[in-house]
Amino acid sequence: MVPALQKFTVRKNDMVMVIAGRDRGKTGKVLRVMPVRGRVIVERLNIVKRHTKPRGAASPGGIVEREAPLDISKVMVMCDRCNAPVRVGIKFVADGSKSRVCRRCGDVLGD
Repeated sequence: MVPALQKFTVRKNDMVMVIAGRDRGKTGKVLRVMPVRGRVIVERLNIVKRHTKPRGAASPGGIVEREAPLDISKVMVMCDRCNAPVRVGIKFVADGSKSRVCRRCGDVLGD
């Protein structure tokens, strides 16, 4: 049975800052959000080394560095106007749709 999907305020292509762990204080772009696992992959952050087997001539084996998933609670969305990590709020627009807003300045976050 698949667990219920939780709604998160972090989306793909958001700029986020890591607020805990070994990469604390670094920023990067979200490459992938995994809502079932509650994790995100951030570009050039949480780099791990993986030992890979050779798979024919096209992909030789070796040690490959790649991004590992981070827990979504360890990242905060960056506001372009504040230039700081912020909490995200939800506001209803006049046409009835929802948009994400910065709790600090009230600016709409890239939707």
